Amino acid sequence: MRKLLALIASVAILSFSGCSSSAVAPENTSSGLEGTKVSTYLVGAYVPVDEAKSKLENAGFEVLAAYASVKKGTTIVFTNEALKSEAAKPGRAHAAVIRLFVDDKEKMISFTNPVYFGKAFMQDEYNHAVFNTALESINTEFSDLKGSKDELEFDKLAGYHFMMSMPYYADADALGKPNATTEDAVNKAKAYKKGKAIVFELKLSETSTLLGYDLGKRTKKFVKKIGRANAAILPYCVAIENGQATALNAKYYIAISYPLLDMGGFMGIATVPGAITKDLEKAFKK
Repeated sequence: MRKLLALIASVAILSFSGCSSSAVAPENTSSGLEGTKVSTYLVGAYVPVDEAKSKLENAGFEVLAAYASVKKGTTIVFTNEALKSEAAKPGRAHAAVIRLFVDDKEKMISFTNPVYFGKAFMQDEYNHAVFNTALESINTEFSDLKGSKDELEFDKLAGYHFMMSMPYYADADALGKPNATTEDAVNKAKAYKKGKAIVFELKLSETSTLLGYDLGKRTKKFVKKIGRANAAILPYCVAIENGQATALNAKYYIAISYPLLDMGGFMGIATVPGAITKDLEKAFKK
């Protein structure tokens, strides 16, 4: 019965996503989203952090962290075995986690849409069954979620970039020089500030690990400036594969997380992408 209700919810959100025409999830058999706009976030009624964590665990997810992403706001980072399996593939570590922003100020919650970010981060290796199943599991425990006004066309997610000369998903920033092993790189990050900058550690394979990272207080204020509703963008993640630490280029990650942000908005945070890279590099310097 619960699976049936989840399926009904997914189809309903596909057709009715708030005031916009965005799609949150297609039918189970295939993506079915070609030519369709997909919501970046799934927005719902307020649920306290502890209750939200309990609901996620009931839905079969592993909660990795509860992080103060903004004042009076918490990002819960979570995963499951299927997501970790997909993210263990080369270059796909960022697809391992889903995020839930609990806004104690505005009294609302917002999930990163697993279909949206799954397609963006898995690119041509996107497995719709995995990410849509994660969505159904979320809908089972959190009722009446609606698609956000933030959205992009499904067809454009894999090749997304903000504009000409701006970075793509593949244009990740290398953080420091390669280490002998992934374990060495992880240990280096843990040694920086006695590991206080590490929000979570998720081992995906013997050669691949995803770290959640706490940016500097000044750097992470950009969320407040361009929209706390999308504060699930934090914590920032670092992927370590075969000893090399990388991070999504901030110009790409901010743009795909804030698809309504225009050029004027970007100009208002012009120094932020560089500041993010500098923050992340500190943990991997020799």
